[in-house]
Amino acid sequence: MAKLVSKTYGDALFEVALESGQLDAYLEDVSGVRLAIKENPEFSKLMGNPRIGKEEKIKVIESIFKGKVSGELVGLLRMIVDKNHFDEVEHVLDYFVNRVKEYKKIGTAYVTTAVELSESQKIAVKERLLEITEYVNYEMHYAVDAALIGGMVIRIGDRVVDSSVRTKLYDLTRELSKIQLKAGECAS
Repeated sequence: MAKLVSKTYGDALFEVALESGQLDAYLEDVSGVRLAIKENPEFSKLMGNPRIGKEEKIKVIESIFKGKVSGELVGLLRMIVDKNHFDEVEHVLDYFVNRVKEYKKIGTAYVTTAVELSESQKIAVKERLLEITEYVNYEMHYAVDAALIGGMVIRIGDRVVDSSVRTKLYDLTRELSKIQLKAGECAS
């Protein structure tokens, strides 16, 4: 249900933004709303409180966002409240942002290495990803995990490329155990 809600509302907002030729403006508005919600957990508690009526919640939405973001986005937020889906609002906004990134061919890559990469290494990783994928730009996120021992793990969407030493050692151990099992079977 949650995926259907985020897809339905996210697609509707995307289509409006695309048709109006204001994709970047909507993206900026949505990013601002996402940040406001994230930085103000009390707001989400208020919007999720069953003792507060829809009308009051809609007034809160309008008082906070009207005139600061597009009227269509305010209308979408009002509709989400009216349909009792405010608990899904972050998923809706995330879906919209991801849809815009896909449309603009902007990938998001999560790169984990055993040691911190230098700036030139980060640039080289990004350039290589641009060469081998359909994306024209990337949002890069780097992390360090010493347990990898060496190499790197790159995650783009649901694809993972794992060239870490830890994984190679794990794979080698599995192969060796298979060989030992076969050798044991032959000896019997």
